[in-house]
Amino acid sequence: MSGSSVGGSFAVADYVVFAVMLLVSAAVGVYFAWTDRKQRSAGDFLTGGRRLTALPVSMSLSASFMSAITVLGNPAEVYRYGASIAFYAVSYVFTMLITSEVFLPVFYKLSITSTYEYLELRFNRATRLMGTMLFIVQTILYTGIVIYAPALALNQVTGLDLWGAVISTGVVCTFYCTMLGVMLAGFLTVIIRSVVLQGGVINIISDSQQGGRLNLLDFDPNPLRRHTFWTLSIGGAFIWLSIYGINQAQVQRYIACKSMTQARLSLFINLLGLWSILLSSVFAGMCLFSVYKSCDPWTTGLISAPDQLMPYLVMDILGGYPGLPGLFVAGTYSGSLSTVSSSINALAAVTVEDIIRPYTNFSEKRLTWISKGMSFFYGILCIGMAGLASFMGGILQAAISIFGIIGGPLLGLFTLGILCPLANSKGALSGLFSGMALSLWVGIGAQIYPPSNALSQPLPLSTEGCNFTTAHGSNWTSSTLPIQNFTSVAPVHHGDKWVLTDLYSLSYLYFSPLGTITAITVGLVVSILTGGWNLKVEPSLILKKEDTTIYHFIKTFTGRIKRRSGHLDLKKDREMTFGNANPAFSDFELDLAKSGLS
Repeated sequence: MSGSSVGGSFAVADYVVFAVMLLVSAAVGVYFAWTDRKQRSAGDFLTGGRRLTALPVSMSLSASFMSAITVLGNPAEVYRYGASIAFYAVSYVFTMLITSEVFLPVFYKLSITSTYEYLELRFNRATRLMGTMLFIVQTILYTGIVIYAPALALNQVTGLDLWGAVISTGVVCTFYCTMLGVMLAGFLTVIIRSVVLQGGVINIISDSQQGGRLNLLDFDPNPLRRHTFWTLSIGGAFIWLSIYGINQAQVQRYIACKSMTQARLSLFINLLGLWSILLSSVFAGMCLFSVYKSCDPWTTGLISAPDQLMPYLVMDILGGYPGLPGLFVAGTYSGSLSTVSSSINALAAVTVEDIIRPYTNFSEKRLTWISKGMSFFYGILCIGMAGLASFMGGILQAAISIFGIIGGPLLGLFTLGILCPLANSKGALSGLFSGMALSLWVGIGAQIYPPSNALSQPLPLSTEGCNFTTAHGSNWTSSTLPIQNFTSVAPVHHGDKWVLTDLYSLSYLYFSPLGTITAITVGLVVSILTGGWNLKVEPSLILKKEDTTIYHFIKTFTGRIKRRSGHLDLKKDREMTFGNANPAFSDFELDLAKSGLS
């Protein structure tokens, strides 16, 4: 398309669709708040009474962190940097495997409401409070971005004042909603219309290939490169582990299942949802490039930020179909509603369980009301934090950077406690502070001294096909940045540079591994130096091999091999495995039985 000044053209039907979605979202929250008003336990309010099955929990897991950041940020990322973010799919697999085998067994058996309760049980109260405060800061910052993102979309397609959109998003999100289907419907609507306009899927793939967007074979191990297979799969795994493994918003979902098997199953069913949304968003980004390959709306000033590309495309190709732009914006909002509601609920949970309950003697009924009040308070606070998000650049990178800088050291802290029996409280706090200091230093340095284009490798954008009149009355016909074949990797030139340039140029996806590894390493060293070898830890606070499915799989597999090879003594195995397990007989009676057999 040649491009045109599109914006502020919502039709009546679009407003109706969008308004109905907001009303339904708010109504769902009010309905469940009313039907569950007799819950007397704050834990029941925050975890659903631990009576859920795998399917609804998996849908909630998928929707809760697949927010407007995904709807707007992923397609813009593909448009600007290519489809390599599809490798997040690999990181999702690693994340679910490690979460189900390492973190889930410990948290589920402890039956705790706040994951940060674990830190006090394993280390001390100071460690718990530090972890809680870092989580609160991280979640408020992230939720501010999630609220800001759909406000950008609404501002682009309706002309509504940006801060009016921010406030409306935050208010409705505070009530609660999880509408994964609406998000996917919005994606599919844009994709189907783009495919029809561009003459088929093959044409879109061809345009993306010619424009260098199908950069899926980049296996460069250089940690300074922004996106490669390794940064996305390994760095992404650490980031998603800090979310699914220890983040309160996700943990309180899967520990709400009625059994550990159901909880594990919910994680793997959730994979299907994550893959579906990721692939939909990647292909939506390819559609974006195919439509605007000859006339980039960002370069021409038709939009103010790349994150407005998807809303602009919606109004450009769906503006003539009343109701469909409203459906897309509804999908954007539904993503934010699910994310913000889970984040606010998690903030309320950790505040009540980690800060209020230990220092008060309030009844469960009063704590439940306090939880609801804290949800409202954090909703208002997150609306205010959305202002900071407007200064953080691209919403996808900003969100991941926050989880890397703060979530990485927290992941290291929990890993230290669960996998390292000799880790003590001194080592835990030392590791947390060290990991946080290093990741924060690198993260802030990357904002002040951003990596060069040779490392981030933004792909070129073209305006050679533009021919339209701007809002100021000038005719845009210029041609800049023509598209070429970009299959080769640009060389990195090394000249005179500051000694910390490479450190600050580290891929933002490696902020989390940096913080995690630093926290574990420093924590172990300090623990050993301060008497960690003599520490006695409650067995339920560390991972036991019997809690993992891998252990039982290996045990079953090796047992079959022994039976087939004839090396397994079945009589001895029965006596040891089954004889003493029957509580109907005493040890004395069993000894008599064995002596009689001999």
